[in-house]
Amino acid sequence: MRDFRRVADAVAAQIAAGRLRAGERLPTQRAFARRHGIADSTASRVYAELARRGLVVGEVGRGTFVRATAPPAGPALAEPTAAARVDLELNYPVVAGQSAMLGASLARLARPDVLEAALRPAGAAGTAAARRATASLLARQGWTPDPDTVLFAGNGRQAIAAALAALVPTGGRLGVEAFTYPVVKALAGRLGITLVPLACDAHGLSAQALLAAHREAPLAAVYLQPTLHNPLTTTMPDARRAELAAALRETDGVAVEDAIWSFLREDDAPPPLAGYAPERVILADSLSKRLAPGLTLGFALAPPPLAGRLATALRSGAWTATGYALEAATGWLTDGTATAVAAAKRADAEDRQGIAAAALAGYALRTDPRSYFCWWDLPEPWRADTFTAAAARNGIAVTPAASFAVGPHRAPNAVRIGLASPPPAVLEQTLGVLAAIARGTPEDSTPE
Repeated sequence: MRDFRRVADAVAAQIAAGRLRAGERLPTQRAFARRHGIADSTASRVYAELARRGLVVGEVGRGTFVRATAPPAGPALAEPTAAARVDLELNYPVVAGQSAMLGASLARLARPDVLEAALRPAGAAGTAAARRATASLLARQGWTPDPDTVLFAGNGRQAIAAALAALVPTGGRLGVEAFTYPVVKALAGRLGITLVPLACDAHGLSAQALLAAHREAPLAAVYLQPTLHNPLTTTMPDARRAELAAALRETDGVAVEDAIWSFLREDDAPPPLAGYAPERVILADSLSKRLAPGLTLGFALAPPPLAGRLATALRSGAWTATGYALEAATGWLTDGTATAVAAAKRADAEDRQGIAAAALAGYALRTDPRSYFCWWDLPEPWRADTFTAAAARNGIAVTPAASFAVGPHRAPNAVRIGLASPPPAVLEQTLGVLAAIARGTPEDSTPE
């Protein structure tokens, strides 16, 4: 068998030389295999390699196309691009008066006795006061976690990274929703984890898909977002959570539950999956969205059989929280500041959803009126990469579906729109520009 990388190099050279133009459709993998005298399986590996290099993008039902824009220089959603004047990619909500509320609570840290404690190293278990405050914060719909199950990380990403490192060995299989948080894709690559996309429907991850994937080859764990799934905004109903809990028990499986956006629906969503299968779920959450990204704290609720492995992963990865962040967060959680800021953000999210509904009326949006983002299925003839490029030429950063898709040929023509970052007036104007772009064609937006 010819080395598939050499075949991929030849195609890459054609793209670089302009013989394969941006937006041009490649032949089917079978036709490509016949043309080059290689096996169909080798052609599949060539296309996967081209997608990995960021040279092509696969679209469900349409085929594989040469990218119209260069791939991002770093991991998706890692940093805002300097050229983007309006960032609808990163999504960190800030509400009026937030800094004053947080600052007033920090005054206690100036006391010498409190500051002395805050400047000491903090272990993964934090302090008893922090564990109690966190357990109270995460309580939902009659479910209250045991404070002794709470461990702390520097932020939510680190809590998720530690959970994956603790549960999935190098080369192990991690089940994920077919569209998943891009950071998990990056973490899997660094940890040597194989991602297995699992089918979802209008209610979220399918329990039957989980069972089928596990029968094919055992899954070491599952990562999922039951409440306000990012990017699809789905919230699983009670019955689906119960089905997934049963599936975990049937397969003797474990799950990492990402609850970082769930505070936006803490009043009406069902309890977390950890409430249905507490012995099989590590729940990860943080203060980055609820309060602020600059001084944050990650939480990981671990059942006793998994707590030791998770604590070891937090320590070995240098992912434990700092003492100062732990003390600051404990104050915010116990004096009502965290509750007040989160309530203000829930109202802000609803206002911004109203702006989006008006500006993008008539387009195919999938969203929840309480979330800070929406999923936009683009109209014909737009593709996700050409629309993203057109938005960038107008100074707007959006996230193409490929950033969330697991597998090189699963990305539909859709983008995720983050609503949290710009001021409301700027958001309204920006969404109006995107709507105007969508009413045109890629040729209209392509510079001469």
